[in-house]
Amino acid sequence: MTTKVKEPATVIQTRVYELHPSKVMKQALDEACDYRRYCFNQGLALWNEMYEARQIAKATKQKTLLKAYPSPTERKVRDELVANKADWQYQYSAHLLQLAITDLANAWSNFFNKVQSDWGKPKFKSKKAPRQGFKSDQSQIKDGVLYLERAKESNVPKDQWRGFKLSEEPLSDEFGVVSYFKEKGRYYAAIPFQVEDVKQPDKTGKATAVDINVGHFDYTEGRLVVLPKRLNRIYKRIKHYQRRLARKRVENGQAAYNSKNYWKTKAKLQACYRKVGNIQNDLIQKFTAGLVREYDKIVIEKLSVKGMLMSHVASKGMHRSMFGKFKQILAYKCDWYGKELILANKLYPSTQRCAACGNVKKGDDKITLYGNKKHGTKHNEYVCYNKKCPNYNKVVDRDKNAMLSLLALAEHPELNHAL
Repeated sequence: MTTKVKEPATVIQTRVYELHPSKVMKQALDEACDYRRYCFNQGLALWNEMYEARQIAKATKQKTLLKAYPSPTERKVRDELVANKADWQYQYSAHLLQLAITDLANAWSNFFNKVQSDWGKPKFKSKKAPRQGFKSDQSQIKDGVLYLERAKESNVPKDQWRGFKLSEEPLSDEFGVVSYFKEKGRYYAAIPFQVEDVKQPDKTGKATAVDINVGHFDYTEGRLVVLPKRLNRIYKRIKHYQRRLARKRVENGQAAYNSKNYWKTKAKLQACYRKVGNIQNDLIQKFTAGLVREYDKIVIEKLSVKGMLMSHVASKGMHRSMFGKFKQILAYKCDWYGKELILANKLYPSTQRCAACGNVKKGDDKITLYGNKKHGTKHNEYVCYNKKCPNYNKVVDRDKNAMLSLLALAEHPELNHAL
């Protein structure tokens, strides 16, 4: 009897490193970002032109026109841009153009697939976007130093072309396309490592559910506050610096952007945003790591965040509570460590359903953001009026009830639909 040898599973784990480039390398990174944006926009303009010409040819139903105007593809657009390269473009790596057109082709494929979350026609990149970046598939890591590919005709001399020292040892010798990006005056590199034999946590046989709310997440062991009080002081600073910048723009117009005080204030504002992001990212990373370590099944709501942004007040709270980021981080950690992530249906009434008896509130009995006017209950109170329920006429915390209602889907997946 022969036993099959289990092949080691390969997992992609992406690590983001902050880079500390010299003045020369800063300029090289900035120019690479600009060139990447230029290639993407040129490719998109050409793709739109070819696509519109193809649509017109289809309308005429003439075979000669259909042959003369074929459908745009990644290869056709790339070859056209390479054939019309200007002399100044040769000082940049040819892979920047190729990867930009590859991303453009992926964006167009998403345009024809409405199931994609980012469905929509590709848009031109703006130099005013808060994040600028490019990709490289020729980067190398030697002795903990990340080296960016240098074009043969680059304006930067070889003796001034430097690598970027990484803050920790790489996870693996094999990695994919490296994404370099600049955000708030700082430079980063996202490296996707191909890791084999990921250590799997022990099976616990336990399940939990997470009820997501503005400011806090409820689960079986308690509550995680994602907007702790220490952030209030930082948000007050952010509000102060935003007002100062707005006042400078109103009083001085375009001249404000050339002021040293303006850029000093903007640097302070960016530092505050960065501090808030680091605090909340640390909370979410530790929370999701604990969930994956302690539970085999995790149930969360499949929320439509865009549809929930009803006003600027609600939008701010949801944005700060990181609904989308929590789901993204938890999803890839469950995939890494072989845990089951259960997404509740968008129409599953976790808030209206009693976790004890399964009764669902309807009509005037429903709980809204303002509670229930008919019975005079508050927005954070749940009262079941089913006389057969063990919690009949008892005031229960609404968030805890919703969490337990979600937890029922771990053992009864047949309930995961609109009731």
